[in-house]
Amino acid sequence: MPIRQLPEDLINRIAAGEVVERPASVVKELVENSIDAGARRIVVTTANGGMDLIRISDDGHGMDRQDLLLSVERHATSKLSMDDLDDIRTLGFRGEALASIGSVARLSVASRTADAESGLVLVVVDNGRRSGPIPQAMNRGTVIEVRDLFAQVPARRKFLKSARAEGAAITDVVKRLAMANPQVHFVLEGTDRTASNWPSVGEGALQARLGQVMGADFVENAVVLATQRHGIVVAGMAGLPTYTRANSLSQFYFVNGRSVRDKVLVGAVRAAYADYTFRDRFPVVSLYVAIDPTEVDVNVHPAKAELRFRDQGALRGAVITAIGQALAAAGFKASTTVAEDIIEAFKAPEMAEAPARSAWEPQATPIARLAPSEQLQGFAEPSARVERFEPVGEVVDYPLGTARTQMFDNYIIAQNGSGLLLVDQHAAHERLVYERFKAQMASGPVASQRQLIPVIVELPEEDCGRLEEAAPELERFGLYLDRFGPRAIAVRETPALLGTTDIAGLVRDLADGLAEWDSTAALSDRMEAIIARMACHGSVRSGRRLRVDEMNALLRDMEATPHSGQCIHGRPTYVELKKGDIERLFGRSR
Repeated sequence: MPIRQLPEDLINRIAAGEVVERPASVVKELVENSIDAGARRIVVTTANGGMDLIRISDDGHGMDRQDLLLSVERHATSKLSMDDLDDIRTLGFRGEALASIGSVARLSVASRTADAESGLVLVVVDNGRRSGPIPQAMNRGTVIEVRDLFAQVPARRKFLKSARAEGAAITDVVKRLAMANPQVHFVLEGTDRTASNWPSVGEGALQARLGQVMGADFVENAVVLATQRHGIVVAGMAGLPTYTRANSLSQFYFVNGRSVRDKVLVGAVRAAYADYTFRDRFPVVSLYVAIDPTEVDVNVHPAKAELRFRDQGALRGAVITAIGQALAAAGFKASTTVAEDIIEAFKAPEMAEAPARSAWEPQATPIARLAPSEQLQGFAEPSARVERFEPVGEVVDYPLGTARTQMFDNYIIAQNGSGLLLVDQHAAHERLVYERFKAQMASGPVASQRQLIPVIVELPEEDCGRLEEAAPELERFGLYLDRFGPRAIAVRETPALLGTTDIAGLVRDLADGLAEWDSTAALSDRMEAIIARMACHGSVRSGRRLRVDEMNALLRDMEATPHSGQCIHGRPTYVELKKGDIERLFGRSR
């Protein structure tokens, strides 16, 4: 078959296939144009999930006649200065959006500049055939209508999802654009949806906009990011480790004001939270990166959804540092949703209506009228299951309170000035030991303590071999061991931080880890996993009775230790119930 030049309408339809995937793609391209045009109010109107109608109205700079005619031509744009693709400072720059949309839908573009007497409207139908422009009364700005998307391309239209699904995709796109542009007032409305209204909150009011879009609950349970490293500015908010979701749909990434999907950013966030969350849980983040435009390529994807960074390592380090510092500054803080969950768990089911009393049934005697000898036994006596502690000296209103008692030999009950706290002693101490391990590792080998008599641990021969090979590396963690015959390991020294611990259990756990990792060469890369295993064995175990001074010492250590609001597995270490929460449990709140 000979080579031939494709007709213009087919070229436009091919380009549309790259740029216009679905109605949400149209909304994204057009709203980005409005933002680049300096709009301060953008109204998005849809019908039938955007398949029948998409209307974008803005109050931007507008276009004159010449610009209006050029706007629907291919590769015509006002977004590039000096034809430099290495210095992109706008959201749109490819010059294909309107031409591509006009090739697969009925398109009308109306616009008016500030100094024009009236607006002009240009209509594009039938695969690019134009009519106009003709005068039209309108305010300053631009109004673009896209009707019957893919009506002339039935093969494309049949692959669209339901109107509800397409409408949800549009909502997600507008939500991301609103998050990236807090200075712009966004309105999303239509016959196919409930209207959303996100008023402008001004420059620098990112936290307020995130509260509008993601909810006040997220802002309450997140830390603010604000760091600069290697010329990369990282801002936004990151949820506390105990504030997570079952999927990654609540993670939002923006680079130079552009919403993106990028594996480097996703990996950096995963690494930053590796110490604090369950493997099957995802943190909630809204991450904003500002970087020199010459250091990032935004032209690797037709829809500009993916990027390529010149120095991925620097970006990854900046994100991890920003989140790590913010979470460390949060200290022992845990999310308020933990308390809400426990309140739901405490709520008793509604009591069934009491049956009517029979005429012959004797009336119960009120307990208050019983003689002392007749009162129920045990209610005036202290419980044998709970120890009572009297406060010693002056009572100080510590953030995590003062210990009052211990329940089930694992849960500390403390009280501060505003409520009640339940502390999991094992989970809390596990985090404390883990953080101390990390601090010692950062300054050199972990201090060890010698065993008076080496502890002999019997293991399968293959596990002994793995531990023998890893022994030089394990000495960095304060663990010194030798091979003791074909099926045993002799442990001579253990980390001093662990105190008295189950040495045999620790060694077996490490052997299981080495078998799982399948490479002793990568042992240094598994440092945090090894420290986590040691911390778990070195922490206060469930079932251990603590004295009141030990409980209070644990609470004070938690207040002074970063990330102590969650254990190394991502579970909360304490739950705080405010006085109002407790009153709600008993129906006393109004």
